[in-house]
Amino acid sequence: MKVTPQKIGKAFGYLRKHGWQAFVDRLSERLEIEAAPYAPWYEKHKTKEAQLLNQRRLIEKWEKKPLVSLCVPLYDTPKEYLYAMLDSVAAQTYPNWQLCLADGTPGSKVEKLVKAYGDMQGRLCYKHLDMNLGIAGNTNEAFGMAAGEWIGLLDHDDMLAADALYEALLAAGDAFGAVYTDEDKIDADGREHLEPHFKPDFNLDLLRSNNYITHFFMVKREIVEQVGGFRSEFDGAQDYDFIFRCTAAAPVAHVPKILYHWRMTGSSTAANQESKSYAFEAGKRAIEAHLLAKGVSAEVTQTENLGFYRVNYHVQGRPLVTILIPNKDECGTLKKCISSIEVSVREGGYDNYEIIIIENNSAGQEIFDYYEELEKRPDIRVVYYEGEFNYSKINNYGAGFARGEYLLFLNNDVEVITPHFISELLGNCQRKEVGAVGAKLFYPDNTVQHAGIVVGMGGVAGNMFVGMRRGRSGYLHRASIQMNYSAVTAACMLVERTVFDKVGGFTEELAVAFNDVDLCLKIKEAGYLIVYDPWVQLYHFESKSRGSENTPEKVARFEGEVTYMKSRWKGILVGGDPCYNRNLSLAKPDYSRKP
Repeated sequence: MKVTPQKIGKAFGYLRKHGWQAFVDRLSERLEIEAAPYAPWYEKHKTKEAQLLNQRRLIEKWEKKPLVSLCVPLYDTPKEYLYAMLDSVAAQTYPNWQLCLADGTPGSKVEKLVKAYGDMQGRLCYKHLDMNLGIAGNTNEAFGMAAGEWIGLLDHDDMLAADALYEALLAAGDAFGAVYTDEDKIDADGREHLEPHFKPDFNLDLLRSNNYITHFFMVKREIVEQVGGFRSEFDGAQDYDFIFRCTAAAPVAHVPKILYHWRMTGSSTAANQESKSYAFEAGKRAIEAHLLAKGVSAEVTQTENLGFYRVNYHVQGRPLVTILIPNKDECGTLKKCISSIEVSVREGGYDNYEIIIIENNSAGQEIFDYYEELEKRPDIRVVYYEGEFNYSKINNYGAGFARGEYLLFLNNDVEVITPHFISELLGNCQRKEVGAVGAKLFYPDNTVQHAGIVVGMGGVAGNMFVGMRRGRSGYLHRASIQMNYSAVTAACMLVERTVFDKVGGFTEELAVAFNDVDLCLKIKEAGYLIVYDPWVQLYHFESKSRGSENTPEKVARFEGEVTYMKSRWKGILVGGDPCYNRNLSLAKPDYSRKP
């Protein structure tokens, strides 16, 4: 790890603010990243000269070559940064662009540098402003010069990869009104590439948690005119506010390639987040403005990680929630589960629920004595499923007895940690675009058991961040912020009853494995989002060695379920999970890069 005075100062600042354990966790994460250096990976995977030449040949055959206006606000830009940015634009394989520079620098220092560089074959438009209007105002001045069908945002000290415009236009095609790419950072002298950000396809809940889109962002001119450009009241997070409005107005494409290089300087948030603390308050206001515009009732708070936010969605009304718990024997386990629900309700306040226990072939008298005790309560019922174990059939059967508008599927071997778990899940699930909500689960040793599911992980699907210590937040805090995944575990999953019925409930051919993944994919296929909510936390007493298929019958059953998933969901398994990134490993659940 390259140690600099800047990094040392940042480390001490983090230690003072968050304490020793958080500092150790963060340092451990950084050391893991450094153990697999990014720079060699970037050199291996970046687009080579022969490929760039081929792109130019392909572009010559394009029937449509829309003009792209790159808009850059300048302010006291150092010569070496300015010229590196200009060089990166001049190197684009896509030729039909213009560069619009709005300069708020007092005097003529930067203007002389621009004029000395040249007019880039007539494609450079420069305007010296009478006064500095701030980032938002200066960018809007650049927008005013733009003549292109597409408008791209570029910071004055950053760089584009040579194929950025080509790849963005190729991905956007005619179907999308906006497009963004993956990005990385470069050090101050531009020589070292580090800290890549591999992004999912458009992810609404992740965007409400963090401005993950940032760079490179390109949007159709008509969308910019519709939403009205940058707003100065969000200076510091003006791009966050702008991205919210643009992505609400048009479908968004994503290019999973590193095509933007964000320069780390002493005053930039790329290098030192606390250098612009006002920006994070502006980010909070940007989320609030977005939610207000969408008519969503919620509270936004900043998390301990600057630039990352929590949106707490308010429950509307008091709908009945039916909690469905399959059980066989395991009296002590079930008691712990139900007791934790009761404690959570007492502390969290949402009490309009019922519990249905789906009994499946218990043998011991102890559990039936407990059932008799439970059934004296008006909010708990026991129903009996007498067939052989089939998780899907058992839950579908139990759902037939439910009176609630929402179904909360819960394993008997979980213990609720958070006091507000029903209201937190419900506030999310009531959103019209959401079909299912899942939680963050821990093993008893306080390591992660589930923090979302990626389709394709381990062959078919797998939990993310398995085994990571509870105090850690993972790659770009993904384990600790709300986002959309393609699936979540049904060990704790809330689904609206009408959505569950619409997709036909659990697929009964999947008796043991992948039934929750399949349900989520059906819900997603029906047009709904799947939400991972880390603010709902439970212990899951499932053994870490669980899943051993040690009989011919179990092996055959599991192989059949794998075959079903590979046939039914071939599209996402071959094409890749849109909530993940094709550059990331499907062998390790920690957002590691592929080789």
